[in-house]
Amino acid sequence: MSKAVPTVAPTVVLLPGLACDEATWRDQVPALAARHAVRVSLAHHRHAGLPAMAHAVLAEHPGPLVLVGHSMGGMLALHVHREAPQRVAAMALLASSARADTPELIRLRSDAIVEFAHGRAEDVLRANAALAFHSEHAGDAARVDDYVRQILRLGAAQLIAQNRAVMAREDMRSWLADVRCPVLVACGDDDRLTPLEHSQEIARGIAHARLEVVHGAGHLMTWEQPQRVSALLLQWLGSLAAFAPAAGRAG
Repeated sequence: MSKAVPTVAPTVVLLPGLACDEATWRDQVPALAARHAVRVSLAHHRHAGLPAMAHAVLAEHPGPLVLVGHSMGGMLALHVHREAPQRVAAMALLASSARADTPELIRLRSDAIVEFAHGRAEDVLRANAALAFHSEHAGDAARVDDYVRQILRLGAAQLIAQNRAVMAREDMRSWLADVRCPVLVACGDDDRLTPLEHSQEIARGIAHARLEVVHGAGHLMTWEQPQRVSALLLQWLGSLAAFAPAAGRAG
């Protein structure tokens, strides 16, 4: 009788969005960690450009990975997969996009970078923060303040660097057909920063991708609907063959 070859369960690596930190996943980490090995990657705070961030994620988290990325974190997940598809067991792309920035978005980011460099980051952030929330939550001062303070913790230099990284990214839609691992795509039903059509496009481009719409959420679905998002991720993770118990083989 031969022994079963042990398999290593993947590490679930959570990738926050632009200028965000562990707080993005403050409700999801406890829920997921009860069943899985979970890490939050902050590679986007230490490296310039999405390709360099992807190399850092791979270097800092050995073994097979399940990548769960929010917004820019989803773009980073696609770069990690592009670099080492054999390392990526599955991906969840939340409120993300595979498109490059439009010329209009590049102009807006460039103008914002000038304001950040002149010490006016908080003014710019507060003027635009409501767009990150569902229209029903946009007037909630406490939510907006929470979001703005998370970004201000990072500082203007990193805010500028990460905006430049996003501006410089290439169009990733041609990459989608090469993705073979299981993929969950999720979007808030009132996401005004990466509208549903962006998620639909990703789901269409990846064979067997699963698309979920999170009702009552805008771009910040992990905060606006924390229990729904945690339940969705737990259900999806539980469905992955990568987490199925290893079975012995007789022979």
